[in-house]
Amino acid sequence: MEKYVPLLKNTKLFAGAGEEDIASMLSCLGARLREFGKGEYVLRQGERLGDILVLAEGSLLIQKDDYWGNRSILGNIGPGEIFGEAYVAPESGTLLNDVIAVEDSAVFFFDAKRVITTCPSACRFHTLVVQNLFYAISEKNRSLVRKLDSISRRTTREKLISYLSEEAKKQNSADITIPYNRQQLADYLAVDRSAMSGELCRMRDEGLLKFEKNRFRLL
Repeated sequence: MEKYVPLLKNTKLFAGAGEEDIASMLSCLGARLREFGKGEYVLRQGERLGDILVLAEGSLLIQKDDYWGNRSILGNIGPGEIFGEAYVAPESGTLLNDVIAVEDSAVFFFDAKRVITTCPSACRFHTLVVQNLFYAISEKNRSLVRKLDSISRRTTREKLISYLSEEAKKQNSADITIPYNRQQLADYLAVDRSAMSGELCRMRDEGLLKFEKNRFRLL
């Protein structure tokens, strides 16, 4: 577990804390480390969760399948990101989505009660962790608003323009890399993959963008 302390230093939850402080807090926060292979479920619909999770390395997808197997992708999780916090309140109920490893990944599980409650030893960085958690939740809410703005557009083109524009702003560049392949992007935007691919080709032919796999240049 200690080998991930340098990685944790760069996560949102531990921003501002030193490596020695993080190492001492792992026990205080009830930390457990689990590793998942590509394609494995980190969390499943219907489970109850009492932990706040942090992705130490790898990549995860948040997705949901309906009764007939139709898939919706709600988002991706990159290294350093916090997830699961929406389900740790007593009345939150069971998980509504699956979280799946896109590649080999390592995930920290932190006992939610220990995270939000100051420990008896009064770790001087514990308050900072709670503050970071609040900021991370606020950032997630903004991301959700951005997604709702994209998927609420009427046409596939409008959805693509909205999503790619937001990514360009977030990455501060007209050359962007998105975390989804074609099927995943279609599932994320709630559109048909063939229709989306056709629209991307038309946008390319009209000189609006260039693309190769998951890399785009907005023109």
